[in-house]
Amino acid sequence: MNRLFIFFAAFVLLTASAFRTTLPTEPAKSPQTDAKHINWLTVQEAYALTQKKPKKFVIDVYTNWCGWCKVMDRETFSKPAIVDYVNENYYAVRLNAEQTQDIKLGKETFKYVSSGGRGIHELAAALLKNQMSYPTTVFLDEKFQLIQPIPGYLEPRTFHQVITYFGQNYHQKEPFDRYKAGTYARVYQGK
Repeated sequence: MNRLFIFFAAFVLLTASAFRTTLPTEPAKSPQTDAKHINWLTVQEAYALTQKKPKKFVIDVYTNWCGWCKVMDRETFSKPAIVDYVNENYYAVRLNAEQTQDIKLGKETFKYVSSGGRGIHELAAALLKNQMSYPTTVFLDEKFQLIQPIPGYLEPRTFHQVITYFGQNYHQKEPFDRYKAGTYARVYQGK
């Protein structure tokens, strides 16, 4: 008797869904389709762009095997306020510290240096001052001069504080701790 009831219920559901007459007028959009994204460039593209329209650089130095790099991609680089600020104020670059392709910037060429099981790209080593840690976020000024590398995972709130600190040149006026407690709190939190 129970089997007959289950069979009958399944038959009714299948029949009802087969005769459904309404069709969606527009394909359903997944949340990721509508999500904003940082306009990541290669370092060569960003370097060429800054020759015409100077902007600061934010460089995400990562490796394919780095778990915290993936967390930062998912948790930090996806936040709309961060995406908007970075796209407006920086040339955003992703640099795989273990990529093997040469990178030519102006008259300089940076190469991959093989070392045992893993090698390192010369540009990544230069940007990180040979302190290899992933992820590291590197900030450069409009003339491609190093402002500061910041090693480690940066959660969204801290990352927003850092990008506004460098983006608005507060690093030239006050220490970061004072900026976080004073200027950032007033400007970005309405206090």
